[in-house]
Amino acid sequence: MLRLRTSYTTLAIDCIAVEDEYGNTPAQRAELDWLLYNKPLEYAQMVLRGEMEHYLSLGCDHGRMED
Repeated sequence: MLRLRTSYTTLAIDCIAVEDEYGNTPAQRAELDWLLYNKPLEYAQMVLRGEMEHYLSLGCDHGRMED
C-alpha cells in the first residue's frame, strides 16, 4: 500500500492490485517495483492519470537485474 500525504489529503494506492492489473510479465512487475520504490510520486501520478499501461509499453528496464 502506497500512502502519500499532504496537508489536506491522504491518498492510498493498492499496489498489489496495480501489479495484478499491469504486471503481465516478470519484467513489467520488476519495473513496477522499481518505480514504486525509487519514484513513488511518479508512480502515484501515473496510476491516477491512467498512464501505467503506456509507461510499461515503452519497455523501460529499470527493474532489470544486473548480471
